[in-house]
Amino acid sequence: MRTDQAERDEMPLDPVGRRISCGKERATVRYVGHVSPYEGLWLGVEWDNPERGKHDGSHEGVRYFTCRNPKGGSFVRPQKVSFGVDFLTAVYLTYQTNAEEVLNEEIFISSKKLEWFVVEEKRFENLPSVVLNHSNVNGPGAAGEIRKTTPNVQWLDLSGSLLSTWKDVAAITEQLDKLEGLQLSVNRISLTSDPWAHRQAFSNLKLLALNNCDFTWLQMLECAPMWPQLEDLSLENNNIRELQRPEGVLQTLKSLNLSCNPLMQESVSRLSSLPRYTTSTDIFPALMNLNLDHNNISEWSMVNELAKLPCLVKLSCRDNKLVSSDGNPKTVNQMIIAKLGHLLYLNNSEISFEERKGAELDYIKMFGEEWLKAGGVDQASTAFTCQHPRYQMLIEKYGAPDEGELKKPEPFALKNQLINITFVFPDDAEREPIGKKLPASMVVQKVKGLLHRLLKIPPADLRLTYTSHKVKLDHTSLLYFYTESTN
Repeated sequence: MRTDQAERDEMPLDPVGRRISCGKERATVRYVGHVSPYEGLWLGVEWDNPERGKHDGSHEGVRYFTCRNPKGGSFVRPQKVSFGVDFLTAVYLTYQTNAEEVLNEEIFISSKKLEWFVVEEKRFENLPSVVLNHSNVNGPGAAGEIRKTTPNVQWLDLSGSLLSTWKDVAAITEQLDKLEGLQLSVNRISLTSDPWAHRQAFSNLKLLALNNCDFTWLQMLECAPMWPQLEDLSLENNNIRELQRPEGVLQTLKSLNLSCNPLMQESVSRLSSLPRYTTSTDIFPALMNLNLDHNNISEWSMVNELAKLPCLVKLSCRDNKLVSSDGNPKTVNQMIIAKLGHLLYLNNSEISFEERKGAELDYIKMFGEEWLKAGGVDQASTAFTCQHPRYQMLIEKYGAPDEGELKKPEPFALKNQLINITFVFPDDAEREPIGKKLPASMVVQKVKGLLHRLLKIPPADLRLTYTSHKVKLDHTSLLYFYTESTN
């Protein structure tokens, strides 16, 4: 039987807090020691998958460690898990055994597809990108060896690794002087007590993906001093519920992905809300692209706040709970376009000149009645202006809507889509006019079919002329009908 000391000798010196793999599962070590009444050494682990375990860190009334989830913990034998390998070992294993496959695969960091540079010789020092996703990387290995072996790496994928601290990550990246893009998704990395100490290790980093890492926004802000030049940050599918203003950090950020987070919508406005007497340069002065897909946003006031982001030109806001009065998703998009005048792309589609003009004109008509009640041209109320900050500017751009255009559209129902049709017979003075209510969308061929059944006249012999109460026409046919709307 293996002794406890022999098993400890095969583990890192400080195993608690380290990341391990067990089959396809990942976990963090929370306890090392004995578990009564069993013999031998055990590891108490907290699984990334909260349903993977059997308990919360306690066994038969004794608590050995704590878990955030009641089924997040297990005890496993040390020989059943792997603590991973260092960076260069993973490179050798990946690129010497699967070189062709790795060099030919597509690389994605954040949502950006990366292209391989031309590599004349397949030597490690020529690699511009290194893909080690799910390769169980746990640290840098021997000091200085990464810089000697892979000095030209610009893009690095360490998603699904066994890195447990930012110190371990920084020990790798500080040896990659040309590194611009870093994929760290599907990791559990503990916070650092001094982010400024690692600033040099990420000094050239422009793109960082931390999807599915269970981070909060406050934790991101605590880490942000490490990334002085960051332009693209992806935080998809994390634990971000509330947002706080970035004070003095992330000022170079151009793209932010917050999709698939349980965001509380009132906190979204904190991204752009300005205290009195401050300028927009205090908040994301460079942010051009914002992704809020698959959240719980339902208040239009949040969209109004986004207008305060001075450089925002791309917004993705799909699968949220924003609704319009008519319940039409296309109307929701029109309202977003009208509210955000500087937007060039919505939901990854370019906004054309005609689409913007149509959206803004419809927006004027949609809320024209409220605008008149709130004071109209003279001076709209503060409440209306807060709900529709761009409305007065749109009035100045296109002019006030005609009174007839201000009527609210009635909800869709068949009875609201019918019009009164009166059939008259100029060549048959004795025949009484016939009145019918018909769908406005009814085509002429079906109208002739109706008249055929009523008059017993072959459809080919029917000649129809249309006139309305708004327009006079010459009645040159034997049969014409008169129409007026029921509305």
